[in-house]
Amino acid sequence: MSHFNLDIVTPTQDLDEIEVDYLRCPGIDGSFGIMANHQDGVFSLDIGEIMIQSKSDTKFYSISGGFAEINNNEVCLLVETIELSSDIDISRAESAFQRANERKNNSNEEDFDEVRLKTALSRALNRLQVAKR
Repeated sequence: MSHFNLDIVTPTQDLDEIEVDYLRCPGIDGSFGIMANHQDGVFSLDIGEIMIQSKSDTKFYSISGGFAEINNNEVCLLVETIELSSDIDISRAESAFQRANERKNNSNEEDFDEVRLKTALSRALNRLQVAKR
C-alpha cells in the first residue's frame, strides 16, 4: 500500500511528521478519507474522531475542529486540539459533559449561548466516544 506524509499542528504543538497509509477525518459535511495521491485541496474539519492507519498500527484521536490541507502527497492537519484515545482523561470528559448538561438545564434566557453549549456538549461527547477506542 502506498503512503503519504502527515503533519499535525495545533496552536501549542507540532506533532512529529509520520508516514501514513490512510487517514479518516471528520469533515463539516461528513467524514472523508485520504489515501496516497489524493487530489490537492483544503477541507474544513469538524469536532470528531480522526483515524490514522500506518504500517504498524491504527490510532484514534479526538479533535475539536480545524483544517486539512492536502498538497503534493502531503497532508497537514491544522487543528484546535488533538488527543490520542488512550490519553483522554475520561473522568474529566465526563465532568465537562455533566457541566454542559447542567448549563443547558439551568439556563436563563438572558445569558444562554446555545451555540457555545452545543459545541461544549459535542466536544465532551466526542472525547468520551474516542476514549473507548
